[in-house]
Amino acid sequence: MGKILMVVAWPAFLAACILEALVFALIDPLELTWGQAHLGWSRQTVYTLAFFVFWGVVAMAASVAVMLARAEPGTPEPQ
Repeated sequence: MGKILMVVAWPAFLAACILEALVFALIDPLELTWGQAHLGWSRQTVYTLAFFVFWGVVAMAASVAVMLARAEPGTPEPQ
């Protein structure tokens, strides 16, 4: 179980780091709005929340990929 967790979590972490760098190279967090109102959050708050959202989304995608790979008939269960 721990090995599968790391197979999902570590690549998701690295992908979240790359996504964070790419997104915030183009977007200034202080200019973000929700509807017509500015969020009013600090840059660090936006960076932190965005990182965890990116990490979660990529981890979910990786988890689905692992589940689908293990669901093949005749595939042995990992130890």
